Amino acid sequence: MSTETPDAALETELGALPLVDHHVHGASADDLGRDVFETLVTESDRPIPAFMTQFDSQIGFAIRRWCAPVLGLPAHASPEDYMSRRAELGAAEVNRLLLTASGIGRYLVETGYRGDDVLSPAGMTAVSGRPAHEVVRVERVMEDVAASGVAAADLPGRFREELRHRTEHAVGLKSIVAYRHGFAFDPTPPDDREAVAAAGRWLADAERTGEWRVSDPVLLRLGLWAAAERGLPLQLHAGYGDPDVELHLCDPLLLTRWLKLVEPTGMDVLLLHCYPYHRNAGYLAQVFPHVYFDVGLGVNYTGSRSAELIAESLELAPFAKTLFSSDAWGPAELHFLGAHLFRRGLGRALRHWVDAGEWSERDAVRVARMIGADNALRVYRLEGAA
Repeated sequence: MSTETPDAALETELGALPLVDHHVHGASADDLGRDVFETLVTESDRPIPAFMTQFDSQIGFAIRRWCAPVLGLPAHASPEDYMSRRAELGAAEVNRLLLTASGIGRYLVETGYRGDDVLSPAGMTAVSGRPAHEVVRVERVMEDVAASGVAAADLPGRFREELRHRTEHAVGLKSIVAYRHGFAFDPTPPDDREAVAAAGRWLADAERTGEWRVSDPVLLRLGLWAAAERGLPLQLHAGYGDPDVELHLCDPLLLTRWLKLVEPTGMDVLLLHCYPYHRNAGYLAQVFPHVYFDVGLGVNYTGSRSAELIAESLELAPFAKTLFSSDAWGPAELHFLGAHLFRRGLGRALRHWVDAGEWSERDAVRVARMIGADNALRVYRLEGAA
């Protein structure tokens, strides 16, 4: 029998829970100077104006409050002291301290975004001592096939073949159709004639410019439906991201017709981040059995307000349909904060309902385990995995 008092049971269980970060990228193995570090703790891809610092933001204050003590500094250490301590420790030790302190028990690492610039899944395991699995980006596979030299008529078949090969040991797929076109696309699968014609246009343009970036909506649809044929869970970026997205086209409600058409394939669809459309995503997760969601990226960047965002994500969707992710890339601070702020926000929401007599403590603990780990283990078929 637990020796914890009733008021401490939820917080103790949540604090010890080995979270499954179902959408994450590798940590940076490089030492990061302040200028580079600040560009990596914002979703802006523009130069930071001379009149400001990213430390004067919700995430900047969160780093100084919560990451500084992990690196041996007092809470609220100055940005100068924080960056000095980071340089003193070196990237390898910073990664070890922050990844270990995060309490993340398993990483599902999406390798399609600048994967060579950060730790691989194996590298994340080596640093953290926790298992890591690969999630393959659909568009990157198509771009690699195109760049390798392929005739337009052969691209659809070669792409499907390479997708099968690349995902032999992967646990899921990821698409960035939200970035490349937005969700207002024709939801039907393209026929071969459409796909070959689009491939011809794309290959000709790419050979002229040297840029193998797929953005044609026909080819993006080809990727989505090939993912459905593959049968692995498919992650879709939705909502908040860098300026490459047109945010009004990233509302997951625009996917409704496609979600209806893809439902018979049996593929699970996981909507990532979703802010500020997280309530819309919660609706989709409620009404479609194959739809799940998280508020990953928004948690770090809302900092001290992240508890409110997490509570809002618990309003409508069944709790078996909500997952945890950090979407961290680069500084290990993002991996640590993603986990820390999530535990804190989820704990505050559940504690409020327990104290109000709306929930039992036992049910709150059970839901915390579902959202923090069990749902991801089930969806990605990792139950019982080492």
